[in-house]
Amino acid sequence: MNYWISIVFRAIPLAMGAVCLALGLYVMSSGSDANHFVSGHVLVSLTAICIALFTTAAVIIRQLTHTFSRGWMFGLPILGYVVALATAIWGLVIIRQGSVPGFVAGHVVFGVGLIAACVSTVASASSAFTLIPKNAHGRHEDGPPAEAYSASVGLGLICIPVVAAAICFGWALMMLMRGTEAPDYVAGHVLIGIAAICSSLIALVSTVVRQVRNQFDEAERWAWAYWVLLMGTVTFVWGLFVLFGSDRPERIAPGCILLGLGMVCYSIISKVWLLALVWRRECPLANRIPLIPVMTCLACLFFAAFLFEAAVTDPGFFVPARVLVGLGAVCFTLFSIVSILEAGTSGKG
Repeated sequence: MNYWISIVFRAIPLAMGAVCLALGLYVMSSGSDANHFVSGHVLVSLTAICIALFTTAAVIIRQLTHTFSRGWMFGLPILGYVVALATAIWGLVIIRQGSVPGFVAGHVVFGVGLIAACVSTVASASSAFTLIPKNAHGRHEDGPPAEAYSASVGLGLICIPVVAAAICFGWALMMLMRGTEAPDYVAGHVLIGIAAICSSLIALVSTVVRQVRNQFDEAERWAWAYWVLLMGTVTFVWGLFVLFGSDRPERIAPGCILLGLGMVCYSIISKVWLLALVWRRECPLANRIPLIPVMTCLACLFFAAFLFEAAVTDPGFFVPARVLVGLGAVCFTLFSIVSILEAGTSGKG
């Protein structure tokens, strides 16, 4: 991989994180009402996902440029996990404030911290990324290479997004079943979408782990991609149902945000699909896969533009308009990761 291109691909996650952080701080400083509080805190928390994606990009690129050392192997994922843990704790602290906006923002920030932990797990699983193209040129019967991590380590890595998804989904169900109060309704529905993203990352971590260990077989080539497609579609359709299934005024924010979270799931498909396409076969169109997160990013940003205009007359659109900008930044960050994967698996690295 060209040195300057590698710099660009590592800079994109940091730049998008800076956008989320700067916009979140700007929104929080612009007003003290509930809308500014919730959207500002959520935007700032999305920085954690961008940092975790940066660690993933750096782990893979350093292997492709032959500058990967034991220090980077442990230091980069640890950075992602520390930021993820700090974000999740921050969410719990916000919840304990006892206010209505704090209840909503805290649960979402906590969920974002779990997503960041799942993304950091992708970085950990990618610590032996160069084995993937090597294994792809071998045979399934060759078994796990000696340089790969153990089966127990691989299982542990897969369990992290499984646990994160279960926590989000279980907590969301408790809030949605507890009653019809607006804070439970909003936070519960958004956590459902966050659970879908964590579930999508199960597919990505599993694909990386099983390809590193040379255990990826034909039966699961498309299964993981279909799983992520299902998560994205369910989230998107659920968002439409929330928006148009009732006339509750508080439905607008979770409904619109669920549509954006569905776009993030569709962005994750690009990574899972790419790894499946190039595993032990040639795919001349693999270099087009990075266009998927670009399109989802544009979808989020164009949707946000309409929501900003709608917020002029209806304040219910204030929060989703701003959060959709942050989700668009996350989608664009995934473009960088998919491009790196394409370079590494195609032999361009």
